[in-house]
Amino acid sequence: MLKLLLPVFILLGLQAKAQVSDTITIIGVGDIMMGSNYPNGGTLPPKEGSELMKSVASLLNNSSITFGNLEGTLLDQGGIPKTCRNPKVCYVFRSPESYVKNLVDGGFDLISVANNHSADFGWDGKVKTAKTLSSAGINFAGDEYRPSIVVTKNGVRYGFAAFAPNPGCANINDLTAAKKIVADLDSICDIVIVSFHGGAEGPQHEHVPRKTEVFYGENRGDVHRFAHQMIDAGADVIFGHGPHVTRAVEVYNNRFIAYSLGNFCTYGGINVSGVCGIAPIIKVFTNRNGSFFKAKIISTHQQFLSNVMIDPKKQVLKRIQQLTREDFPEKNLIIDEEGWITTDQKQR
Repeated sequence: MLKLLLPVFILLGLQAKAQVSDTITIIGVGDIMMGSNYPNGGTLPPKEGSELMKSVASLLNNSSITFGNLEGTLLDQGGIPKTCRNPKVCYVFRSPESYVKNLVDGGFDLISVANNHSADFGWDGKVKTAKTLSSAGINFAGDEYRPSIVVTKNGVRYGFAAFAPNPGCANINDLTAAKKIVADLDSICDIVIVSFHGGAEGPQHEHVPRKTEVFYGENRGDVHRFAHQMIDAGADVIFGHGPHVTRAVEVYNNRFIAYSLGNFCTYGGINVSGVCGIAPIIKVFTNRNGSFFKAKIISTHQQFLSNVMIDPKKQVLKRIQQLTREDFPEKNLIIDEEGWITTDQKQR
């Protein structure tokens, strides 16, 4: 099992097909926590969580490649639960191993394990999560022993790297090391996707401050600087998460950045009231070299102990429109009422 967490640079997990499309579509969603069996049975959804993402599964499966951030571990029992400096804000998540099927059914190709919950149950939890994802054919990265992977799908080679400010993860605050990882991927891949878990948390932190964010005494990174430097190093698409709210989007050097994708599928244990309960599915369209064509925001929402649902009110679309206008007024991104993101209206 230890081999699962040894450095892995190239993983050809998906078989190539002969025909390759000129347009690549990359879907990104935010935090996924499918219920926890800890403590004392915890809070688990009915039917092993099979209905959590059912209403959006067809959307998630309709892309060249699909990404999400796994909060917590996949572990039936055991492990050593983490302790926190402040027990009142200590949350530990342990989802049953069988719940990996929900990620498979949701069409997820890439999963980030770089976050503050990946070590919720210590080494045993990390090893079992790695084994469970690998056995299901899902590619993952973000552990300090496995910061990046390469996946070939339908004739396209994707590099994927994930970073966080937390111990045991590829470090978002070590920009020199992160840039080398991304540059190495760029040298051998068609498309490079970078995920980061960073920034302060909660409704008071929807904005991208363009400076280092410190939260609960932790350096959560300067996500604006990080994203720009990763693109300069060769990244093509960047998906952020961690604040538990949605943040603005940006196109920098013709590459797409989502600064936080919010709480996508979180069943219990995570606040989903107000802006914490709305989140986007973002579908990015690029060419085979990663250059941005356009993107589409699909609005979803959750309630406490409920499934992910399409939001007919498009609340998160409206929020992203406003946040992007306020945080990046110089970029003049066009985000229309249907959710299309373009730099030029003719692109749509």
